[in-house]
Amino acid sequence: MSASISTGPAVPESAAIVAGPGAWLEQRLQAVDPRWVALALFVLALVVYLGSNPARPDFYDHFVWQADAFLHGRAEIAYPVAEGPHQNHYFQDVLPVSSDRAQIPFPPLPAIVLLPFVAVWGLGTSGGTVAAVLGAVNVVLCWAMLLGVTPRRSAALLGTLFYAFGTVAWYAAMLGTTWFLAHVVASTCLFIAISLALRADRGSLRAAAGAPRRALGRQFAAGLAFGAAATARLTTIVGAPFFVFVGGGGSWLRRAGAAGVGALIPALLLLAYNLATTGEFFHPAYDYLYEVEYRPQPELVNPDWAAEDPRYVPQNAGIMLASMPLTPLLDDPACSDRPIGLGALFDRECPLLRPDPIGMSLLLTSPAYLLALPVLLRDWRRRLVAGAAVATLAIALADLMHFSQGWVQFGYRFSNDFAPFAVLLVALGIARLRAGWLSIGLVAFSIAVNAWGVYWGVTLGW
Repeated sequence: MSASISTGPAVPESAAIVAGPGAWLEQRLQAVDPRWVALALFVLALVVYLGSNPARPDFYDHFVWQADAFLHGRAEIAYPVAEGPHQNHYFQDVLPVSSDRAQIPFPPLPAIVLLPFVAVWGLGTSGGTVAAVLGAVNVVLCWAMLLGVTPRRSAALLGTLFYAFGTVAWYAAMLGTTWFLAHVVASTCLFIAISLALRADRGSLRAAAGAPRRALGRQFAAGLAFGAAATARLTTIVGAPFFVFVGGGGSWLRRAGAAGVGALIPALLLLAYNLATTGEFFHPAYDYLYEVEYRPQPELVNPDWAAEDPRYVPQNAGIMLASMPLTPLLDDPACSDRPIGLGALFDRECPLLRPDPIGMSLLLTSPAYLLALPVLLRDWRRRLVAGAAVATLAIALADLMHFSQGWVQFGYRFSNDFAPFAVLLVALGIARLRAGWLSIGLVAFSIAVNAWGVYWGVTLGW
């Protein structure tokens, strides 16, 4: 493996762009302090995320109830609560343990994040608002991360805008209900982990006294943050190969060792939490829910397969890569007299296109992911490219083996699990293409599609 994590000769150290549509943008970005850009991105993302869903009903707020339970010294939430201003009798994904208590199967980090807010506002805490704010923080973290992998600030900015508004990170942050809040929290940890590994990698090459030791310490911290991501979204843990390829230590073995020790701490804490609250290392609620809620419905799952089964991969890959939107205007005879035009995309009664709640193809909702292809094809021997690609594929494969792919949703919400790794490849691809019209067009189209998806998600009450 190459000792360099750069993208190679195609992206020189000089950030100057001599021609093309990215030249104007690059020149101005080079003249501005990146911290001002970060502030602008935070404000823009926060306004968009909050403004996209101003009602923010928080219908599913498992983590608020979980945080409240923690504050009262127990792991079980009050359930089912059918009276009073705050109710949860309609919750899915709970494991009843008594007539008035239940456990939720999700890893606890999002509930821990909510603790200070629930301590002040109690069960009235808006987890969705916290998700929107934290989602805006993630946009800033993405910008900082991408500045560390390419000298082209235009590529870093386009990559950040793609992540913020051209992927389902927008949908997750503006909605913020149980499953989406978990994605937002996990993404925060992943961005921090990746950025620390990148800094450690650069630091390990310096000759200054103590630099290799500091780099190794940063790699340990990267592993700690990476392990924390798994205490919000379990499948992120299989992205561990990234930290074998990228980080401080000077060799793959030292990189892996330092990050592995760091990641082991939150992983062990999660197992200890499960053991203390359920008597088992792996939360039994998953198997219970699969057996009780899903296995009796053969139209949803194969009753002969496990909840995590490689045989689900082909059908779920079809959702991730090929699932198309619904076409009520064309399929419903009652809509036959409606005109077909741009407005039909937003017609609530007879839309030309409407998101399929099962999911939609990444190639349709976020086509700018295709910008990673030039880097994957030409620079796959680089450690950064190889590490990000392996992490992305490993997480995607783990998610595809799950029987459910995230009902109800716009796009493919599980892509949030690997987006921080994948957007690295996208930004490097944009840098290789010199922020040309193709890059700008695909990012713009991705943003337009996700804006359409957010509109429908809010309109349909998803």
